[in-house]
Amino acid sequence: MTQRDFNIPNLLTAFRVIFLPFFIYLILQPSQMSRMIAFVVFAFASLTDLLDGYLARRLNQETEFGKFLDPLADKCLVLGAFITFIFLSEQIQAWMVLCILGRDMMITCLRYLAIYQGKRLQTSRLAKIKTAFQIFSIMVILTSFMVLNVPEYNLINQQYHRALEAGLSHWDIAGSNVQRFLHGQYDNFFFGLSSFLPYYLMILTTIITLVSLLRYLFTNYKLLRGPIPVIRPRDEGKN
Repeated sequence: MTQRDFNIPNLLTAFRVIFLPFFIYLILQPSQMSRMIAFVVFAFASLTDLLDGYLARRLNQETEFGKFLDPLADKCLVLGAFITFIFLSEQIQAWMVLCILGRDMMITCLRYLAIYQGKRLQTSRLAKIKTAFQIFSIMVILTSFMVLNVPEYNLINQQYHRALEAGLSHWDIAGSNVQRFLHGQYDNFFFGLSSFLPYYLMILTTIITLVSLLRYLFTNYKLLRGPIPVIRPRDEGKN
């Protein structure tokens, strides 16, 4: 790090990492107020993602350290939220989060492979759409935690747990809840919506994430044909 790396945009980026433990602590508390504060913390952290890039360009303070830290902070914030949701909602399955984690790990490997080969990793607009949808999904799921009190949300979890033990799949349970919601069988509108919306949002998030990975692999396939550390090292004599 250099003196130039200590600037306002990079400080805002670092805040996203610093806020994560507080967000996780708050969201895990069995209190609706704590979950409301967690929503505010996440919303503010997400806002810094837009602000740091704008300020870096506006103040001419873009640095290599900032380019490295910004995507890392995004991944920490998003993955931290999704991993926490596994413990809070029966609708969020571990395989969904593992797909998102696996995608980020593979993109990170591609990024370092590009550096190793002295090339540039080709990005796409789909990656930004993926990130935006992930944050949107997290905000909606956090909202479901806020509009329902803890006992009400636990009822949804218990319904899923009992149905899973009876041999039904998450898809079957969510589909059944959609039908009940459309037929007005829920007295509480938000309760009915929260009984299936988090599941479908996570399904869509996972699909978009995997499509984004395939797009990266297709666009950067030449990196996989070039030198790879340990497996197919570059010829140092040519450098």
